[in-house]
Amino acid sequence: MKIIVPMAGIGSRLRPHTLTTPKPLTLIAGKPIVQRLVEDIAQVVNQKIDEIAFVIGPVAKGFPGDTADRLLKIAASLNAKGSVFVQEQALGTAHAIQCAKEALDGPCVVAFADTLFKADFTLDANTDGAIWVKKVDDPKAFGVVKLKDGIITDFVEKPQTFVSDLAIIGIYYFKEGSILKEEIQYLLDNDIKEKGEYQLTNALENMKQKGLKFVPGTVNEWMDCGNKNVTVATNSKVLELLEKEGKNLTSSDVVLENSKVIQPCYIGENVVLKNTTVGPYVSLGENSVVENSTIKNSLIQSNVQITNAQLDNAMIGHHAKYNGEFTSMSVGDYTELL
Repeated sequence: MKIIVPMAGIGSRLRPHTLTTPKPLTLIAGKPIVQRLVEDIAQVVNQKIDEIAFVIGPVAKGFPGDTADRLLKIAASLNAKGSVFVQEQALGTAHAIQCAKEALDGPCVVAFADTLFKADFTLDANTDGAIWVKKVDDPKAFGVVKLKDGIITDFVEKPQTFVSDLAIIGIYYFKEGSILKEEIQYLLDNDIKEKGEYQLTNALENMKQKGLKFVPGTVNEWMDCGNKNVTVATNSKVLELLEKEGKNLTSSDVVLENSKVIQPCYIGENVVLKNTTVGPYVSLGENSVVENSTIKNSLIQSNVQITNAQLDNAMIGHHAKYNGEFTSMSVGDYTELL
């Protein structure tokens, strides 16, 4: 089994954090979003992962020079071969996948790295393909699928009148990746675009017309990481789910001086808390110091210094320094508010 992860988007909705860190490498409860994503996929497919192919953007679009190395380490953590490809131009979802065409053969999962999920269904490897979906209240903002007798009959992009409430979450299984590769190449060769871009849904429609059958894979939780507010909410949900699994995410070497941690929280290594209450629903990265503060429902990266803060629904980047009384805020890497 192979996993293809297109992640070349610049993450403009999550700025300023994505000015220095690609969105999929943002830490949620101590792990990059993309690492949590591939780990969850590996658990659902319940097969050996042979290769993970990442499609990133160029350095000029905000992808640091060490991005490939960090991604290869994530693949190695799952005992899989890692491959990194660069999408030089943002030409659509199908084009992004085709950048990793060398990895598109045999069974594979395509997963766009701006979402997390939890699912307990078993993937049927005998189907031609599966598309992960989630019931939503307002399907007008999503691509949706229509079903008949458990088989997907239609793909509809952002329907303005109701046709289905099963939203496509951006994760797909293909029994044979080479067929997907051929269909995407057909789109590219014939310059078939939707809204100026090469779309995966067009390739899926062509595959369906040729008799391939796709089934839905339903998820229990679908957690977005698009902007600051939903990313903080996703951090809280992940902490809640991990607590239910009985996982302790507080490092054993945290220094507590007249301080307390209210679970669920992730507290990284070498963290010092002085006259501070942290939690619930806080991720606080390694090598950080927090003094005279109260923090809840917040996502804070590593190497941070926080003093005299009352934080709620906050997101603070790596190496930031903050001393103040603001509450709901978004502070990027290396920012200083003193």
